[in-house]
Amino acid sequence: MNPRGNAHTLVQARRRDSLDKRQRALTALTALEQQGKKITHTAVARTAGVSTWLTYTEGIREHIEAAQQRQQPKATRPADTRTPNATLRTELELARQEVRDLREESERMRQALRHQLGQQLDALSTKDLTERVDHLTQDNQRLQDTLRQTTEDNHALHSRVTSLEADLGAARTSLRRMIREENRGPAEAASPALPA
Repeated sequence: MNPRGNAHTLVQARRRDSLDKRQRALTALTALEQQGKKITHTAVARTAGVSTWLTYTEGIREHIEAAQQRQQPKATRPADTRTPNATLRTELELARQEVRDLREESERMRQALRHQLGQQLDALSTKDLTERVDHLTQDNQRLQDTLRQTTEDNHALHSRVTSLEADLGAARTSLRRMIREENRGPAEAASPALPA
C-alpha cells in the first residue's frame, strides 16, 4: 500500500470539492442578480450552500463586488424593509451555520487523516514484521548449517573412535600374545629334558 498515493487522492478530492463550491457560488451570484435580490457575501454563501469565507476569496470576491456595483442604482429604492436587528439575527444564524459546517468538515478531515495514518502505521508494522521474519529465517538457516556441520563432525569423530577402539583391541591382543610367548620361552628353557 502506498501512503503517498492515498495523500494524492485526498488532495485531488479536496481540489475537486473546492472547484465545485466555487462554481456553486458563482451560479448562486448569477441567480440572485437575475432575481433582483440584494447581493451580499452572506446571501451568496447561503444560496450556494458554502461558507462565507469562500465568498471573500480571490476569484469570487471580485464577481460579488462587481454585482454589488451594478445594483447601486437600485439601492435608492426601499427594496429591503428588514430592520437592522432582523438582519443581524440572520447574519448571526448564518455564521452559526457556517461554524457548524466548518466543524463537520474539520471532523471529516480528522477522520480521513486518522484513516491515512492508520494505513501508514499498518504498512510500517508490516514492513517491520517482514524484516523480522527475514532476520529469523537467516538465523534459522545459520543454525541449520551449524547443526549439519556439527553432525558431520560428530560422525567423523565417531568413526575415528571406532577405528581407534579397533586398533586398541588389536594392540591388546598382540600384547597378550607377546606376553604369553615371553612367559613360555623361559619356562621351557628352565625345565630339564626327560631321558629317552
